[in-house]
Amino acid sequence: MHEQPLQRFFKSLRERPVFAWERFQMRDVLVIDHPLCQAVFSRQGAQLLHFQPSGQKPWLWCAAKWPQVGAIRGGVPVCWPWYGRHPSENAWPSHGWARLIDWKLLDSSTDDDGVRLHWQLQLCDWQVDLRAHLGETLDLRLSTEHQDELPCQLSHALHAYWRIGHVDEVALSGLDGAQGYDQLNRQVCQQEGELRVDGGCQRVFQHEGELQLKDHAWQRELCIDTGDSADTVVWHPGSRPLLGVSFNEASGFVCVESAMAGASLAPGERAHLSLQARAGV
Repeated sequence: MHEQPLQRFFKSLRERPVFAWERFQMRDVLVIDHPLCQAVFSRQGAQLLHFQPSGQKPWLWCAAKWPQVGAIRGGVPVCWPWYGRHPSENAWPSHGWARLIDWKLLDSSTDDDGVRLHWQLQLCDWQVDLRAHLGETLDLRLSTEHQDELPCQLSHALHAYWRIGHVDEVALSGLDGAQGYDQLNRQVCQQEGELRVDGGCQRVFQHEGELQLKDHAWQRELCIDTGDSADTVVWHPGSRPLLGVSFNEASGFVCVESAMAGASLAPGERAHLSLQARAGV
């Protein structure tokens, strides 16, 4: 099993402050060490890269090697203001600008329930806020305010890479009967029973409510909630290669994402997205 690369910050026996900035693979990262959890954010993209409640295995997967420039694969990238390829500009980066730009940390606080952080990005006529509450559970909330005088199109996602024992031994329940679209086979689909992703998967479901990620290799269950106004995306590359990621490394994650595509925002209107997770019973 590959160790999550950011766990290195927590191996020292010396007492750490709750919040501490460090430098790792040419990025500024905020290391969080709280009695209830350990976590790491990157300033680039306000990307949660590591989250581990006390006494548990890590919840998030992150690639061991990061490119010198560009997006970091793993954790929970904020895909914004488009998700996937841009609809008209082929040369623009997949999943938008937000995961490539440094965000501003407006506030961080700690209490007995965990830590709270507020990240913000101002870009052109947009204001994007990411609020995180981490403790025994994970709670991310993304808000976009459109500040231009004309309507605009927006798609965005919280593209979570969940850490697992092995992709061959996981199943996702809670989608039984859900309608969706299979992007690999390019056809509509309806889920029947548990979803297994060991052969590769790229499906977008119209779904509300909690899902259960059952990890038989690690004998644990994560309950994931993608909110009530989003699509639920389930993705794993299967045998297809990922740039900079070995096949063995890729077997240690599955993506269950909160996404919204094709929203039209009026001037002054806000769009919201959330992603929550807790340990199963």
